[in-house]
Amino acid sequence: MSKRNKLWMIAVLLIVSFAVYQCKTTQPALKRDATGKVIVNPRPDPAYKDVKAAMQTIYTQPGYHIELVASEPMIQEPVAIVWDGNAKMYVAEMRTYMKDIDGTDENQPICQVSLLEDTNGDGRMDKRSTFIDSLVLPRMLLCVGHKLLVNETYTYNIFSYEDKNGDGKADEKIQVYKNDAPDTRNLEHQKSGLVWNLDNWIYVSCDPVRYKYRGGQLVADSLANSPGGQWGVGNDDYGRLFFSSAGAEIPAVGFQINPAYGILNPRDQFNDEFNAVWPIIATPDVQGGMHRLRPDTTLNHFTASCGQSVFRGDALPPDMKGDLLICEPVGRLIRRAKVSDVNGKVFLKNAYNEQEFIASTDMNFRPVNTATGPDGCLYIVDMYHGIIQESNWTREGSFLRPRIISKGLDKNIGRGRIYRVVHDCFKPGPKPHLLEDSGEQLLSYLDHPNGWWRENAQKEIIARNDRSLIPALQQVALGTHPTIGKRGGALARIHALWTLEGLNAIDKPTLFQAFKDNDAQVRRTAVWISEQYLQQNDETVLAQLAALKNDASGDVQVQLALSLYNSKDASAKTLSGELLQQATDKEFMQSVANSMEINTNTKLFGRRLGGMPATHRNLILQGANIYKQLCSTCHGPDGKGIVVGTGTPAAPPFVDSKRVGGDDVKLMKILLNGLTGPIDGKNYTDIMAPFGAGNNDEWIAAVLSYVRYSFGPRKREFSPVVSVADVKKVRAQNANRQGFWTLEELEK
Repeated sequence: MSKRNKLWMIAVLLIVSFAVYQCKTTQPALKRDATGKVIVNPRPDPAYKDVKAAMQTIYTQPGYHIELVASEPMIQEPVAIVWDGNAKMYVAEMRTYMKDIDGTDENQPICQVSLLEDTNGDGRMDKRSTFIDSLVLPRMLLCVGHKLLVNETYTYNIFSYEDKNGDGKADEKIQVYKNDAPDTRNLEHQKSGLVWNLDNWIYVSCDPVRYKYRGGQLVADSLANSPGGQWGVGNDDYGRLFFSSAGAEIPAVGFQINPAYGILNPRDQFNDEFNAVWPIIATPDVQGGMHRLRPDTTLNHFTASCGQSVFRGDALPPDMKGDLLICEPVGRLIRRAKVSDVNGKVFLKNAYNEQEFIASTDMNFRPVNTATGPDGCLYIVDMYHGIIQESNWTREGSFLRPRIISKGLDKNIGRGRIYRVVHDCFKPGPKPHLLEDSGEQLLSYLDHPNGWWRENAQKEIIARNDRSLIPALQQVALGTHPTIGKRGGALARIHALWTLEGLNAIDKPTLFQAFKDNDAQVRRTAVWISEQYLQQNDETVLAQLAALKNDASGDVQVQLALSLYNSKDASAKTLSGELLQQATDKEFMQSVANSMEINTNTKLFGRRLGGMPATHRNLILQGANIYKQLCSTCHGPDGKGIVVGTGTPAAPPFVDSKRVGGDDVKLMKILLNGLTGPIDGKNYTDIMAPFGAGNNDEWIAAVLSYVRYSFGPRKREFSPVVSVADVKKVRAQNANRQGFWTLEELEK
């Protein structure tokens, strides 16, 4: 071999060696048996671990590893994070959450929102200030420009906070949404999210409402039904929303259609295998009891799904983009789900066979939230807390209480960690400066490969009301801009269309051109935006939409059906009917139509109430609001119980129930003190929690009146209304009762 060839070979070997070194992972290896199956730790140590030791217990899939972003004492009990346009991180800290097994002093106003900064660019936060203090369990955060919008537990009010003098502490507080009614639900059953979605609506879970940000205020829009879900709201590049329902033990719901159109959760959107989770340690502290465990004592099913997000960054491998991450803090793991779209219908599948994306052997690892960061990485909020169940379910006589005490989990408090997931062969992106950037610079970010930059640039342009950008936005939307749109392609056009919509600057020529775009998601976006014209019965827009009824994309067909349904024009109804007949997936399209029909009927709710006394009517309407926000999570909006696939329903159905149409005293007892055990020979995934302690007699009477009115017998002699006085009497008679009822006791 010549000298030149030898030198060339040495150079190649050095390059390869350097690449191998750069991509080498440092994560610990899981112990496996001869078949490759993970060996579960049957006796995990419940003791608190310092950050370094805790990180050694967190296992990721090959190529990925975690880096510490922040930990105690910098933060305590973190539950949610957001970034402003300059990548400053705000952390909601529920510092009073379950400080002991009884939740003592949980509602004291001593929680905080912290402001964290990475001043040297190494990815780790090194500067902290208390941005807001004296809060009650802050639960929702949203950055808009220099303002931070915050909602606290037990209230519907939302305030914006701003640091005017630059000392890291908020010195201006303005109410941006006012509703002084108290939210009396258990904190696990209250709203979360406050996510500014692609369509410029701000969404939350649980409550039938969404908001628009206009002139520094939030303007509410009432929805016919609750979108479902509990802790966490995720969104993808195309504006789909993803919810999780821990109470119903369903890892993902509400992602087929926007909640403004109704509720649609097909049984086959994921299979029973998706419901199974794969922890790497024994799981003694599961509220569902022993039937929730495998023979190796690991959790066998999602029971605390929460904090979900769709990864939209650019600093992890491309096959990660668009995947759904779901936290399972009881199982100490995070699911990675592949999201597929078949003819407009979305399906979920575990990315790994009987394994999870991230799992820990540390009993205090409690992932409760995930998010795509400005640097293109995935972020994890680890509450790092011993107890991860509200006190309603840890009281005397519960399954959980002795197990928590025996492990000493009630002693592990006052900590918390935030991690970012990085990949061995990818470098995190640069720090943004969106708050100082010009409108032209913001416009260029609509083409950014990281979804965080795109959606925040759109939000910032709209919040500034920068109408000078309208001509350039029209160019981007049409794909004619000389530079913007070359990287992101269709995504840049989609964001430009929605930014124009947010500036009230969308016009018909731009929409008509977008109807003909070669990308299906751009066409779908244009159909979605066209609803403002359909509501005005604009015949020219309707004529253009008619040309899309044979569109090859199922996504376009579904959106066309949804958008047409909102028009009162007879031609729109005719076109909608034709679309149903020739849809690519007729069965799914019919399900879409049925969901919209139910939504419309819900809007018309109340016709049967016309002949009732005002006091009875108001009680049922009050109960309807409570049911939609709370009870429907497990019992379903239609009273038939929530179930996906062939799984076990979370709760028994109300429809055709002999108790709903029978003795109302039994119902009072159940709602006041809870119910456990089999019901009519069937076991359900959850117990019926007691609601008597935190709610007055009128609240109990209202819920039961609505349930009996909606799901009881339609007989003239049947009176659905439950008397407040009767509730008061039953409460007094059973004042000393501590435990849950069983059906056997009630029927004696």
